[in-house]
Amino acid sequence: MKLVKHIANLGYGSRKQVQLMFREGRVTDADGEVLYADDKVEHDAIRIDGEPLDPPPGLTLMLHKPAGYTCSTKDHGRLIYDLFPPRFRERSPLLSPVGRLDRDTSGLLLLTDDGALLHRIVSPKSKLDKVYEAQLAQDLRGDEAATFASGTLMLESEDKPLLPAELETLGPRSARLTLHEGRYHQVRRMFAAVGNHVEALHRSRVGGLGLGELAEGQWRALSAADLETLFGAMP
Repeated sequence: MKLVKHIANLGYGSRKQVQLMFREGRVTDADGEVLYADDKVEHDAIRIDGEPLDPPPGLTLMLHKPAGYTCSTKDHGRLIYDLFPPRFRERSPLLSPVGRLDRDTSGLLLLTDDGALLHRIVSPKSKLDKVYEAQLAQDLRGDEAATFASGTLMLESEDKPLLPAELETLGPRSARLTLHEGRYHQVRRMFAAVGNHVEALHRSRVGGLGLGELAEGQWRALSAADLETLFGAMP
């Protein structure tokens, strides 16, 4: 791929804008030598204004999503893309959320531009558990764990029961819930089905991957080892 197209696809600007960067001498190699649009240079050796390029396509990110942000490129209000460098929104292929967290839910969110990886993560065949911590409006009754584990719970407007899920009580009004599937607003609808309301919801783990020390609003690129951990056994 030509350098101009490659850099434009990373979101640094239109092809016309990237061509101007070359003319202005802003694109160099690692030694500071000016590059030209028809040069053949490895991705890792390219610098713009002295800074290395963002990772090439095949990028997967982990975000500690704060509550109040929407998983969209177009909705009004605060968007998850506001938490990344602005050019990330212009990358081609697009960095897409892997599944979604609703606006009021915080926690671990994956994004990738690798379509095959996205489908592998969301596929039921991958059996990636998702772990949530919920703060509830009312005290737990004590029978929720048995109900959620039964494999018979039906959500409103659905005709297929939920897979068994594990609930761990953390306090009178807090619980950890491990899901083995992903349905629309599932955790909130499950607690609604047993007469409670989720006031705050946080996803702490997907598969074998947790947030670690990643603070709210922070993100990082995932390595090959991270992806192995994601698909590996739960710790």
